[in-house]
Amino acid sequence: EWQPALKSVSSSWDVGIIDGLSGWTTSVDDVPADTISRRFRYDVALVSALKDLEEDIMEGLRERELDDSICTSGFTVVVKESCDGMGDVSEKHGGGPAVPEKAVRFSFTIMSISIRAEGEDDGITIFQEQKPNSELSCRPLCLMFVDESDHETLTAILGPVVAERKAMMESRLILSVGGLLRSFRFFFRGTGYDEKMVREMEGLEASGSTYICTLCDSTRAEASQNMVLHSITRSHDENLERYEIWRKNPFSESADELRDRVKGVSAKPFMETQPTLDALHCDIGNATEFYKIFQDEIGEVYQKSNPSREERRRWRSALDKQLRKKLKLKPVMRMNGNYARRLMTREAVEVVCELVPSEERREALQKLMDLYLQMKPVWRSTCPSRDCPVQLCQYSYNSQQFADLLSTTFKYRYDGKITNYLHKTLAHVPEIVERDGSIGAWASEGNESGNK
Repeated sequence: EWQPALKSVSSSWDVGIIDGLSGWTTSVDDVPADTISRRFRYDVALVSALKDLEEDIMEGLRERELDDSICTSGFTVVVKESCDGMGDVSEKHGGGPAVPEKAVRFSFTIMSISIRAEGEDDGITIFQEQKPNSELSCRPLCLMFVDESDHETLTAILGPVVAERKAMMESRLILSVGGLLRSFRFFFRGTGYDEKMVREMEGLEASGSTYICTLCDSTRAEASQNMVLHSITRSHDENLERYEIWRKNPFSESADELRDRVKGVSAKPFMETQPTLDALHCDIGNATEFYKIFQDEIGEVYQKSNPSREERRRWRSALDKQLRKKLKLKPVMRMNGNYARRLMTREAVEVVCELVPSEERREALQKLMDLYLQMKPVWRSTCPSRDCPVQLCQYSYNSQQFADLLSTTFKYRYDGKITNYLHKTLAHVPEIVERDGSIGAWASEGNESGNK
């Protein structure tokens, strides 16, 4: 039971899998409406997830020596939400209905449950998800045949999910756990999104935009000049305000002035996401960048003005050949998590250095990788203050050193430009860790492996 009752959600609880377009009578485009999406009702899915954790909750209360007959209210549940597009899911021998060949999957993970005793300020955590990035803790909520770039259809299908989530935030769940009725409040944090999805949900321009960051208002040029000193300024509410300014243009400005005023918010923010950094894609983005630096260093680009495509191709094949021979690392079409993890190691850098002519450049490359490997555990680990306290303390210093190296030795690559994830890695990690306690735990891996 929910108190007060959930707005705009029916009170029947024995709901199975529902049509994701419930409430949308007409079909979207040429797709038969009844095939396009299936989902669980959000409140029902959460109740089911809590019932699964019933034993863990009771055990948590026993471990904390809390009398379970007194603990009936004041439970707080923190939920991580993830959503990702799934690329090509076409039928290989199709005889089914015509549906888009892309899919999107939305899921949630119960991250922690805590209880606040009467008159106490701090909650006591009685359940903490130990493997927040496993597909086993990541519960699917909605599956849809939609291209993640098709904003209209995506928002049409996720609209009811957003409405249910909003209703649940304004109400409390009364649920029988361990034979007693207890009351739960829910907090939702949308952190399992890649940058493309965040930009879409929050109404920002696409990732090639001059507004490089989903956390601060910096432009690409500013971010490459000042690599480290930025703080998180964007939020869902601010994006909504900026969208209204964009829509109304109250100061009658030109398109450029207006765009500068709203910092690239040019669509209506649809779903609140938590401004954070997606650890998996951060890995991938930075590895892509290092892969390009390796090529440039093999070709000694810092001495040349602009090399031909032919030369670049030569350096790339030399790099691939070397990595394959020495590290058994096969070239990939698109950088993926596993390749990124194996490329970003000391061994890989030593192997690459064999192809770099100048001793000085070899040292610079090794130093760059050393600094990176010092920084990486901070945004990868589930609990950095426990797992890598030293690296956490040194992060700002290391990122400053890293930025100095980029803007001097590797200036040819970072003059006036920098990649989105490199900016976030250098500028925003300490602030996010301080706020949330972790970046790695809130990443999208669980959802990604579920997609697989």
